[in-house]
Amino acid sequence: MEHATNANVSAAEIARFGKLAAGWWDPNGESRPLHDLNPVRAGFIADRTTLRGARVADVGCGGGLLSEALARAGAQVTGIDLGEKVIGIAKLHLYESNLSVDYRVQGSHELALAEAGTFDAVCCMELIEHVPDPAALVQDLARMVKPGGRVFMSTINRTPLAFGAAIVGAEYITRMLPRGTHHYAQFLKPSELGALLRRAGLELDEVKGLGYNPLSRKAWLTGMTQVNYILAATRPA
Repeated sequence: MEHATNANVSAAEIARFGKLAAGWWDPNGESRPLHDLNPVRAGFIADRTTLRGARVADVGCGGGLLSEALARAGAQVTGIDLGEKVIGIAKLHLYESNLSVDYRVQGSHELALAEAGTFDAVCCMELIEHVPDPAALVQDLARMVKPGGRVFMSTINRTPLAFGAAIVGAEYITRMLPRGTHHYAQFLKPSELGALLRRAGLELDEVKGLGYNPLSRKAWLTGMTQVNYILAATRPA
C-alpha cells in the first residue's frame, strides 16, 4: 500500500473495502450491485470513446470488474487502487479471465505525476464519495488524460432520495451493502462535481442517471440523476 503523505485516502475506507475482497467476483455476494451496474457503466464508456487499442486508466479499480470489461473491449488498461487485498483479488482473477490488465497498488496522485497526459480515457467509478479531498482526485484525473481524451466518473447525488436509496435502503433495509459504506455528507451534486471538473480544466459533456432495481437486478441509463449518476468530460485539445 502506498504510504506517501500526499495519498488522498482514508484508512477506514481501505479497510472497509478490503473486507469485501474475497467475495468481489461473487455476483450474488456483497458486491452484487457492482456486478449489476458494471455492464451499464462499461457500455456508457464504450459508446463515448474508442476502446480498442486505447490506453485507459481505471482509478479505484477495486477487484477489477470494470477493468476487465474495458480490457475485453480491446483497451490497454491500467487499474490502480490503494487496497492491497482488492488488487490481489484482481490479479488472481486474470488467471480465470485470461485478460491482460496492469494492476498496481498505487494512488491517483502518484500515477498522475508519473504518467501525466498519457491516457486516452480515465475512469473513476464510485470512488470520489470515499476520498478525503474530492478536488484533488479530480485534478489527478485531469492530469492523467491526454488533451482530447475523456474522463468518466460515477457517484451518488446528495439528495433525500439518494439518502433513502443508497443508505437507508441499501445498507439497512435490504442489507445489500455493509452499514457505513456511504456517508451522506460526502455525496456530491452534479453541479458541484461539474465545478470541480471545470476547475481542473475539463469540460463537462454529459450527465446521465443510473437507474437500478435491486429486486430484478436490472440497471439502466436514465434522465433522472437524483440518486446515482455517471458523467463524461473532455480535456480540451
